Amino acid sequence: MDVILKFAEIDGSMLAEVGGKAANLGVLTRAGLPVPPGFCVTTEAYRRIAADLGDVSDPEMARKHILSVPIPDDIARAVVEALPAGPVAVRSSATAEDLPYASFVGQQDTYLNVVGPEAVLDAVRHCWASLWTDRAVAYRESNGIDHGSVRLAVVVQEMVQSATAGVLFTANPVTGRRRQAVIDAAPGLGEAVVSGAVNPDHFTVDPETGKVLERRLGDKRHAVRSLPGGGVEHVTTAMSEPCLTDAQLAELAALGARVEDLYGAPQDTEWAFDASGRLWLTQARPITTLFPVPGERHDGLRVYFCFSVAQGVFRPFTPMGLAAARAMSSGVAELFGSPVAAPLAGAPNFAEAGGRLFIDVTGVLRSRAGRTIVPRVFDFMEARSARILRGMFDDPRLSLTTTSWRPLIGRLARIMVRHRVPITLAHALADPAGAERRLRRYADRHVAALAPPAGASLTERVDHVATALIKHIVPLAPRVFPVAMGAVPMLLLASRLLKGRASADELQIVLRGVPRNVTTEMDLALWALAQRLRREPEVAARFLSEPPEVLAREPLPAEVREFLDLYGHRAVAEIDLGLPRWSEDPTHVIGMIANYLRLEDPALAPDALFAKGAAEAEAMIEDLAGRVGGPRRGLVRFALGRARELIGVRELPKFIIVRVFAELRAQLLDVGRELAGRGLLAAAEDVFFVTLAEAKAGRDLRETVARRRELHERELRRRHLPRVLLSDGTEPEAVASGEVAEGALTGSPASPGQVTGVARVVLDPVGARLEPGEILVCPSTDPGWTPLFLTAGGLVMEMGGPNSHGAVVAREYGIPAVVGVPHATDRIVTGQIVTVDGTTGAVT
Repeated sequence: MDVILKFAEIDGSMLAEVGGKAANLGVLTRAGLPVPPGFCVTTEAYRRIAADLGDVSDPEMARKHILSVPIPDDIARAVVEALPAGPVAVRSSATAEDLPYASFVGQQDTYLNVVGPEAVLDAVRHCWASLWTDRAVAYRESNGIDHGSVRLAVVVQEMVQSATAGVLFTANPVTGRRRQAVIDAAPGLGEAVVSGAVNPDHFTVDPETGKVLERRLGDKRHAVRSLPGGGVEHVTTAMSEPCLTDAQLAELAALGARVEDLYGAPQDTEWAFDASGRLWLTQARPITTLFPVPGERHDGLRVYFCFSVAQGVFRPFTPMGLAAARAMSSGVAELFGSPVAAPLAGAPNFAEAGGRLFIDVTGVLRSRAGRTIVPRVFDFMEARSARILRGMFDDPRLSLTTTSWRPLIGRLARIMVRHRVPITLAHALADPAGAERRLRRYADRHVAALAPPAGASLTERVDHVATALIKHIVPLAPRVFPVAMGAVPMLLLASRLLKGRASADELQIVLRGVPRNVTTEMDLALWALAQRLRREPEVAARFLSEPPEVLAREPLPAEVREFLDLYGHRAVAEIDLGLPRWSEDPTHVIGMIANYLRLEDPALAPDALFAKGAAEAEAMIEDLAGRVGGPRRGLVRFALGRARELIGVRELPKFIIVRVFAELRAQLLDVGRELAGRGLLAAAEDVFFVTLAEAKAGRDLRETVARRRELHERELRRRHLPRVLLSDGTEPEAVASGEVAEGALTGSPASPGQVTGVARVVLDPVGARLEPGEILVCPSTDPGWTPLFLTAGGLVMEMGGPNSHGAVVAREYGIPAVVGVPHATDRIVTGQIVTVDGTTGAVT
């Protein structure tokens, strides 16, 4: 390998030889963009310098070693011979740098205005050593990049003595809006802007027209300038006028658009205007923080709602989980009378991005019925999303196109008649216990009928799973949901009879400790299991002392096996068909048992709290009934009692669907074992990183799985997940976020009461330890999280609404809860003392 390569000799395929920065500069140079000339000292030079580096576990020792090894004469001679006459910039270019998923911006060193051969060689050596700075090591670890796999090249580039310089993003990094140039600029070298040392001028420009959309001038009191003999100085400046003209802004935006078109993705660029007014492009890298846009390109604006948020799933779905969701979306479309030609591809309004599920709700926003119904439903399930959608009603791009309710009413009527919804609802109101028994028997028959035909081939078994997802799961909804929805008319009836004599908080108390909630039953069963184990000191001691992942690999006590026989089909993020069930990996269950064993105060025992909540609910029913006279008293008592009887059943539909998922997952594991036996997969579990169509294609899928696992791991590290996203990349909540008072933590009140305690931020419930009374702060919840609620003093959740899963369970356990709190897991840190007011929605 050559030690020196000029930019014009470098192409994008040479990442291993020249690193990310040099590879990009080569691509830009070969495309004819205005890049200052230069060359790259390739990774071959670093390999020779670091040949005896040995153990890389100690970054400080690695740096000292690199700085102590003499640069071989042939390398030094090649660098000196390639040098231009004037000053240069010497910049690091690591092989794990300027990548689509990790920019590594600022992690390795840069030296500006370097003059003379000795100074250049010294700067090159220090760039090599900067591969082992603490910040670079920490950044690689946070992005899952192996230290031993990284090499460093060095860019040596003619120095642009800039009059004005800065940064240009070709998409808005705050709102996500694509094709919008966002420019920060200041006098002098760009280092002042890049390092954050100056308050720069800030501009937003439309690259198509050159029009300046936003202009916010900074004080520009600090500048970095070159010194005549080499190096730079930091000087104090004063400039009240813009440092760029509108013509220069238009020129910059057009250059950014050319760079983006070259790469086919939004770019983070650095630029400089020299004293003559010539524009130079000094660097380009992908913007790594943008959330990908769901769906295909459409004419006109599209609006996507994140279904993952609605289900409390923050993590990305596995490819098989996405494939299952696509198939089920086709079943939903068929239920509403719109069959899909290619069911495995999913319904037209189904989309995915970043491994998350999205639904195209453009039609909802352009329909009078949709605008009326959907935000009101979201008020209970995902209040933040409801506010976002309402905020878009005035957008002229989303004007109403459907004003009649007749099409929706007709479709719903046909579904209700076909599936006998009124009869199911009437039976539920008349006999809640009987309705629940019928549902459970129906579910048992349904799951039993899912077995594949005897002797079926692999292709037939995959097709059987696909058919079950499309034809057998969605029709469960109109059979099951009416029972749970029976509580709604009863609550409305009671509210009307009371005529304003009951507050919302009082009605919430009525819904504490409700019966027939399968998730509550599961949590209490796990608590009872922990109490049984407490009576076996040796077993309890092991659960408290050994890591859950270790115990999960050993034979489990009979009591735990009995629990898994009943609830082993459940999981954290259980609507992802590709994730292991508790019966496969009981680590989470074991961790929850350990948490329960640490709870010593009898007054905080979950069964006692649940019984207390139920007693408070019954007392409140009597209190409310006593506020009206005559026949209305009995009607209020009946309506609120029926609401309590039926509201708990809201968890049963998902419970049944997850049982079906567990059965289909087991069948897919059998498919995976056969594919692994043929050498088409490395392991049976890899079947969940392919799609249904690929599982029966009969080709080698090992490389596909490896690539998708790597992408999945990267997405697991993504912290920010938009609730609503537009097809131009804009995140509406980010646009409106400036209206929120700085420092305020507010959300939707979800479970009344106030509690002060120590915060515990939990991003993944598996293995999480929550001390009794701690405030659980989390992105979202599904039933896999709820065992943590039994020891929590309060709940703060980034997602969800007053009727989301976490809110309902919090009310049942009587713990104060606030949901839909933006960025709660970033703004609260473990160990802080926080007060949760579940009545006002405030977190302080």
